[in-house]
Amino acid sequence: MTTALLFRESPYETRFEATVEVVDDNAVVLDRTLFYPHGGGQPGDSGTLTLADGSTLTVADTRKGDAGAVLHHISEGATLPAVGDRISGEIDWSRRHAHMRMHTCMHLLSVAIPAPVTGGSVGADKGRLDFDLPESTLDRETVTESLNALIAADHPVTAEWIAEAELDVRPELVKTLSVQPPRGEGDIRLIRIGDIDLQPCGGTHVARTAEIGRVRVAKIEKKSRHNRRVSIVFDPDG
Repeated sequence: MTTALLFRESPYETRFEATVEVVDDNAVVLDRTLFYPHGGGQPGDSGTLTLADGSTLTVADTRKGDAGAVLHHISEGATLPAVGDRISGEIDWSRRHAHMRMHTCMHLLSVAIPAPVTGGSVGADKGRLDFDLPESTLDRETVTESLNALIAADHPVTAEWIAEAELDVRPELVKTLSVQPPRGEGDIRLIRIGDIDLQPCGGTHVARTAEIGRVRVAKIEKKSRHNRRVSIVFDPDG
């Protein structure tokens, strides 16, 4: 069964009501969810599910299942709900918001460094992108200044959709060489940042870039002949 993805339209909501559709081992599938499942370099959400009797289950991780299902992985040893039970869900907001800030920051990093992206990841404390740069002259301070200027400009961040066929004739929208947008649903979600960036993405993002806060380049590494890794952290002094 397909889980309705509430976080796509309501990334700032933290609580929701849902019905249990499937229970498999320690994974619970709901008819609707605010929990983001791991994907696109962004970790799955954690949080809690509260049952009708008031008992609370800890969601340790969220992953994609088959046929559009979202698997809420419950901590070991818990008594799982039954199919048909109504539950109240709540995501770990501080962790999710950090992911939103860092994910949007990674999109801006791809603007600050206009080179093909070969990989990346998002975390609550740090993020990184790998760039195809055989001969790199990247400077930590210069990239930090460029990135913070883009953040401070307070660009709006919005989502829109494009048909798969239209994306086929606009391949320049896909910046990542190693990961392609998921196909098969007919439409692909795009994230637009002001008039400076537009690319496919299914992740959660802040509404405006200034919400990210100041960041700094923690490290620039040469991972291979053609690969430079740029790691970003939130600036505690920002």
